[in-house]
Amino acid sequence: MRSKLQIALDDITLEGALELLHKVQDSIDIIEVGTPFMMEYGMEAVRRIRACFPELEILCDGKIMDAGGYEADLAYQAGADYATVLAVTDDLTIADVVSTAKRAGKKVMVDMICVSDLKERIAQIEEMGVDVISVHTGVDQQAVGRTPLDDLKEMRSCVKHTAIAVAGGVNVQTIDDYLAYEPEIIIVGGGIAHAEDPVAVARELASHIENYYAESDEKISR
Repeated sequence: MRSKLQIALDDITLEGALELLHKVQDSIDIIEVGTPFMMEYGMEAVRRIRACFPELEILCDGKIMDAGGYEADLAYQAGADYATVLAVTDDLTIADVVSTAKRAGKKVMVDMICVSDLKERIAQIEEMGVDVISVHTGVDQQAVGRTPLDDLKEMRSCVKHTAIAVAGGVNVQTIDDYLAYEPEIIIVGGGIAHAEDPVAVARELASHIENYYAESDEKISR
């Protein structure tokens, strides 16, 4: 199964986001209501995007740290398919998000930002039955030159059965490096939203994904 392309909406207005999504919808699979975006517009952003794009998946990046079931349910009731919870929070919070997701027929993504021992925490999280584990190198870490590639490589060697997502500095120039580890979800934010031609960039990113898996299938068939 090929990687899904997720667009992260962070520093953008709601109307600007809807306009952008109408332009790039044919190239993306998942719409992320990013944390700053959600802080500005709340669940209204999820509701508006769900109404306009019923065929696409939506992730609400609430980065839940407490009141797991309650906060996850807010996202699911608004129309999100995924809610995010931080790996550094208490196991009870993650378990509460997971049980809420299962009751709602939704999914949980665990964000590994600031986790120091990936191998140990991944093993614990997989036992909880989450759907996706996300490598995440924050913008502050990127500013000092850190990339998620090393963490992605380690995660791929540790994860046994859970889908992997990766975020942090992915763009047209770097996406092939990430595809080499075949993450199930590739998350791109400013690389699309801040591009001079977002439509062209989204199409090129989607094309890289399609070409990678087409070449992989061709090698297998030989």
